[in-house]
Amino acid sequence: MKKKIHFICFLLLLLSLSVGGIRVQATSFVSQSHKSKITVYLVGDSTVSTYDSSVAPRAGWGQVFEEEFRHKVTVRNEAQSGRSSKSFIDEGRLDAVLSEIQKGDYLFIQFGHNDEKIEDPSRYTEPSTTYKSYLKQYIDGARAKKATPVLITPVERRRFTEEGIAYDSHGTYPQAVKELGKEKNVPVLDLTEKSKALYQELGIEKTKDVFLWLEKGEHPNYPEGVIDNTHFQENGAREISHLVAEGVKELKIVPLKNYLNKE
Repeated sequence: MKKKIHFICFLLLLLSLSVGGIRVQATSFVSQSHKSKITVYLVGDSTVSTYDSSVAPRAGWGQVFEEEFRHKVTVRNEAQSGRSSKSFIDEGRLDAVLSEIQKGDYLFIQFGHNDEKIEDPSRYTEPSTTYKSYLKQYIDGARAKKATPVLITPVERRRFTEEGIAYDSHGTYPQAVKELGKEKNVPVLDLTEKSKALYQELGIEKTKDVFLWLEKGEHPNYPEGVIDNTHFQENGAREISHLVAEGVKELKIVPLKNYLNKE
């Protein structure tokens, strides 16, 4: 009888060790699986944001950015309309991102449109001083979590001279981003120049298909039509998204660039 009890106890011990081993292996697998994934966090303003169907076809480039990748990459678009580099931080949004971002992830940072609003002290930043100091918080926060920060100059608005020449609308903000990139050794994706070059190539009329320009009755969400030279419609958001992906490739941001769709 005692031998049977000892034998049963021995079997139970083996079963416990076996199940424990499986559990350890499963936990290890989940951990390795998570580490094999790359998450790109996007922070920025309305030109980056994701929108719901009630305002379609309005879209931000961050809304479609995940389409640029084949696999392994997840895009978390945390951009919010109306935010500047300052107000995004003041509202606790950067802290929320930094609480989740992990080693090997990326933080793409594009602000400027609302930093320019000098009439609004809750959002305004001065290019060579406070704008840079707020952007540094994004950089330092990402690096503290062993993630990679990427600075992006603000995407251009639709602006043309009477002669049809696309021109700058962001003053010295793009230059401030470039200076900060050199100072902090952070890659800078010059979306200001890339988008302006795209608009120049398309010209005055064709850029209306990039931005939220709709005729009266053209879309049920805008029965009276809309003329918006700042925000994009879906196809325009994809055009800008392609430019960002192009910048990732040109800057040789690895390993992220290795997962871009092959042309």
